[in-house]
Amino acid sequence: MGRLDGKRMVITGSSRSLGRHFALACAAEGASLVLNGTNREALSAVAAEVAAQGAPVQTVLGSVAESGVCNDLVACCVDSFGGIDVMVNNAGIVRDRTLLKMSDDDFDEVIAVNLRGPFLCTRSAAIAMKEQGSGHIIQITSASGLVGNFGQTNYAAAKAGLMGMMYTACQELARYDIRCNAMWPVARTDMTQPLIDKSGKSALELGFGEPEEVAQGLVWLASDAAAGFNGQCLTFNGLKTALWRSPGEEYIKQEQQAITIDELEAYYAELAPIPIYSTRG
Repeated sequence: MGRLDGKRMVITGSSRSLGRHFALACAAEGASLVLNGTNREALSAVAAEVAAQGAPVQTVLGSVAESGVCNDLVACCVDSFGGIDVMVNNAGIVRDRTLLKMSDDDFDEVIAVNLRGPFLCTRSAAIAMKEQGSGHIIQITSASGLVGNFGQTNYAAAKAGLMGMMYTACQELARYDIRCNAMWPVARTDMTQPLIDKSGKSALELGFGEPEEVAQGLVWLASDAAAGFNGQCLTFNGLKTALWRSPGEEYIKQEQQAITIDELEAYYAELAPIPIYSTRG
């Protein structure tokens, strides 16, 4: 008996790379899947791999930046399998440039797929899940959105936005028994391979797991074993797992009267040097 037996799932961006491994891992554990991608041949190939494992599978071709595609994904799952239990917002693109060289299109295209797309899919899935009385929405985030990354202003903004959306959706949808979580997968993919190559170190040395290993984290998060999780961000690289906590306040100074500029200056001078971001060096 598989860990995901009876689970009806949509996985966006599942025609290649980590999304493909997500699909194969979930299929191996008994899930019924709706897959998505923008390349017809690649999408069909992954669907064939999933079907070869005996898992029910449907596909919806198109970009999640289009609301019609997101609505079709949810409708396909409901019509084909009788409902939707898990929505995995995995689709993403990169247009890496430094801030000073990034064009409007570089920014807008990434936001459209990596943030607008998950919003559209989350909204559509939540409507269906509310009607059926339960569900689980998983956002796939990244280190860029949690701590930033050189050359990825657009990607970091989108992934950070996903976290804010997850926390807010968690608050709004809990009353309908809809859970919302995030996963930060640390895997060797076509997106991360250039970084690995440039470093001169191995993927293992840099903490990147193999995608088929990292996909096991999603299987667990989507399963009933993680039913107590809500509003959490799971980090997983196959060898290490952790929970990412939302940043909190530090170095708190509380007074009974308004703090003056001079007092601010004196307070932070006493704390220096404190761990803050500085120039890349």
